Amino acid sequence: MSESNVTIAGLHVYPVKSCAGVDLDEVLLIETGLEFDRAWMLVDDQGESVSQRELPRLALVHCDLRHSELVLRAPGMLALHLALDTVDAAVRVRIWNDDVAAYDMGALAAQWFSDFLRQPLRLVRFDPEQKRLASRAWTGAIEAEAAFSDEFPLLVLSQASLDALNERLAYRDVAPVTMQRFRPNVVLTGLDAHGEDFLDEITFDTPEGAVRLKLVKPCTRCPIPNVDPQTGEPGTEPGDTLATYRSDPRVGGAVTLGMNAVIVEGIERALRVGQIGRTSLRF
Repeated sequence: MSESNVTIAGLHVYPVKSCAGVDLDEVLLIETGLEFDRAWMLVDDQGESVSQRELPRLALVHCDLRHSELVLRAPGMLALHLALDTVDAAVRVRIWNDDVAAYDMGALAAQWFSDFLRQPLRLVRFDPEQKRLASRAWTGAIEAEAAFSDEFPLLVLSQASLDALNERLAYRDVAPVTMQRFRPNVVLTGLDAHGEDFLDEITFDTPEGAVRLKLVKPCTRCPIPNVDPQTGEPGTEPGDTLATYRSDPRVGGAVTLGMNAVIVEGIERALRVGQIGRTSLRF
């Protein structure tokens, strides 16, 4: 194994799946990833999850985590305040192929999102007693739990990978894009462009003990990065540019950027911006 060091340059959680993220200096690692990440989700009247794939205007919903509440804001809407310790009725919802336990967040939250997005929707919260596991084909012996993320608990992306994309966009006379488009949880510096593709594990030494993350699957890219987070309008970039150089044979030639990761060690320990981690390479 070859080792090198990386630094955490950014930590991001996305409390409501497909809404804007929250930048944090420090965040607790729990069984499903970073605390409060994708803990809430919108569903249609059939209980099926919805995201920016169907409703790109979700990008305009901004979240703020306070001591005891989640505050949601959107253009033309009064702020919605949701207590972190309060849920409504137990429900069953569907995300991809998984039927999972959740809690409805009540009529006010449902009306707020339905008004903003102009169709009937309910806001639900993941039931922490639910065990939703990522595919063992990628995690191996590790039982990796996730809340309402697409499948894996964490997404890791290097700043160098974004910089390399923006260089290619500039060459094509396309405006640069921000990290927001790709919705990572952990942003790293200290790697070459796409260096995360070749990492096996990252170990961070924290005051509470070690945190070990294992990078298991390239993140295949859907159209969501083509949604402008400032306007909620879908386009074709940066997807078109990524398609010219990021076809990944590990996932059948799909376009990828970043790596999905699972937790080997470190539940109930905190990650902090500025932390230095030791990496090992996969050969």
